[in-house]
Amino acid sequence: MPAPAIELRDITKRYPGVVANQDVGLRVESGTTHAVIGENGAGKSTLMNILYGMVVPDEGEILVDGTSIPMSSPADAIAAGIGMVHQHFKLADNLTVLENVILGDEPIGRVGRIDFEKARSRIATLGDHYRIPIDPDALVADLTVGNRQRVEIIKVLYRGARVLILDEPTSVLVPQEVDELLKNLRRLTREGLTVIFISHKLDEVLEVADEITVMRHGRTVASTVPAEITSRRLAQLMVGSELPTPEPRTVEIRPEVALRLESLSTRGTGHETSLSDIDLSVRCGEIVGVAGVEGNGQAELIETILGLSHPVSGRVLFGDEDVTRSTTSVRRGLGLAYIPQDRHREGLLLDAALWENRILGHQMHPPINRGVWIDRKAAREDTETIVAQSDVRTPGIDVLASALSGGNQQKLIVGREMAGNPKVLIAAHPTRGVDVGAQAAIWTRLSEVRRAGVAILLVSADLEELIGISDRIVVILRGRLVGEFDPSTIGPQDLGAAMTGADTV
Repeated sequence: MPAPAIELRDITKRYPGVVANQDVGLRVESGTTHAVIGENGAGKSTLMNILYGMVVPDEGEILVDGTSIPMSSPADAIAAGIGMVHQHFKLADNLTVLENVILGDEPIGRVGRIDFEKARSRIATLGDHYRIPIDPDALVADLTVGNRQRVEIIKVLYRGARVLILDEPTSVLVPQEVDELLKNLRRLTREGLTVIFISHKLDEVLEVADEITVMRHGRTVASTVPAEITSRRLAQLMVGSELPTPEPRTVEIRPEVALRLESLSTRGTGHETSLSDIDLSVRCGEIVGVAGVEGNGQAELIETILGLSHPVSGRVLFGDEDVTRSTTSVRRGLGLAYIPQDRHREGLLLDAALWENRILGHQMHPPINRGVWIDRKAAREDTETIVAQSDVRTPGIDVLASALSGGNQQKLIVGREMAGNPKVLIAAHPTRGVDVGAQAAIWTRLSEVRRAGVAILLVSADLEELIGISDRIVVILRGRLVGEFDPSTIGPQDLGAAMTGADTV
């Protein structure tokens, strides 16, 4: 019997106050797709970081094709034929596809210069062979999310990877892009490559995986195959409860308009998308979902509402107050809250304590502000309350944000934004990359503030989420609102078609 492509034996990793992995075992057969699932904080990321050489285990052994190999850096993993596509892409927006792919592994020609033509030829060959076409001269900043992911996959294949670790690869893709990715994964395994697939989307796991390993509390608790298990049972193994499904709730939407955009247009620069003649209103107690392939103006729409950029024409109103030229701080003072789309880059200071992260964006407002000073005692007390109410699992509020799992980081951000009794909440991808338990908790919090009369603008790439909790869904395409849909009468495929400009709706 041939040796497995990857075998992890008795992997243990301890951090102060927590055991991230405890005697974890994992066996991944060559030429298969092996899914690893579990709650945020279950130990998946630590385990994959150990396999990729980013974290050194305290105990245990890593075997590649039956040979024990010490992984002390990503260079060791790459040399062993292991590549990783991270959930948060590691690409330089200001470089081309070719430059991103060869960065750190540049082919040097006979005269001591980078042989770009050799690299271009190899990228084209890889793209043709694995049917992952990509323009090597395209600027990464101009690429869609799906194409950026292709670049990441080509990048690891370029380095000779035979084992690919994909961390939450479908979290930002529309259904059509998900289908294409899963087809590509099947093609890769047919070519003899091995895929380790990390995901919280159990339907995708059951569709693409040959084998599934479930982790909970730092340990492996089950290994199974899709033919012998259901998504409900997988969810129970992960979190001890059934997979939650968002359902519309009967809530009285009030007639007062909390947020109104009137004939809003912006001027795009560089890779930004211009908004054109946007008319949109959100009433108190209403959730309006915004669907669209990333890069079609969602980021610019959010920035304009927040006051980070100003329109060339049109108005932004909170209630009856025109805030088109007001600062973000003024808008915050009027009751604006924001859950950012990237918790690491925009939502947290990862090297700061939880109570310090509670202050972010609220330092000028009660209970944090006391004249010209920050009230540390109030900030700490408020953080304790947020941690308890939002079920943020942490040893204490002095813990660094980087020590929390992604789901607990997100719950902290959501709790922080809810704490100010907002009138308008901009929620950008609020459950991206979190497990089913954290997802359910965040949906519950959104429903609670909605019942209290908060107007919510929900921007999400999760079409099930948009359909499940929105009262209305608008579609943004190339900076324009191109349609409005009733969540009770549209499905993910038709919504995805509208997002891409297809004529099937």
